[in-house]
Amino acid sequence: MGAPEFVIKLREKIGNDPLWLPAVRGVVFDDEGRVLLGQRADNGHWTLITGMLEPGEHPAPGLIREILEETAVVAETERIIGVGVVGPVTFPNGDVCDFLDITFRCRYVSGEARVNDDESLAVGWFALDELPEMSAGNLEAIRLATEPEGPVAYQVED
Repeated sequence: MGAPEFVIKLREKIGNDPLWLPAVRGVVFDDEGRVLLGQRADNGHWTLITGMLEPGEHPAPGLIREILEETAVVAETERIIGVGVVGPVTFPNGDVCDFLDITFRCRYVSGEARVNDDESLAVGWFALDELPEMSAGNLEAIRLATEPEGPVAYQVED
């Protein structure tokens, strides 16, 4: 599990200094109303499926690419449910990043959920009343995705 090539090239120029990166996150529901989660290989935490966008990549197709790469599931985006900032995050090598996070509600189309790359230890579908321990941000994204269609939730600093 390595950083994308464009991040490696940027890091050669700026070292560990803070880097602002676009990221996407998907709340993927199957026909039974279960949500798709992955257990991260780097820290063991269960999360929604997330990823960084490549330069020039549009958010919705970028998220669909990330979901397929990480879980072998084909999904489609339905709507944006939230926009916010995750970070700063300091990685074990000292790199610091803030992520502009765009969260989508998504619908399962096809595929068998499985670990499909080296970023996850496990992948699976979870009923909403049987979610593993997760961060408050992931739980809030799931809550927003279960609400009827409404305005996008924007994270606001106090």
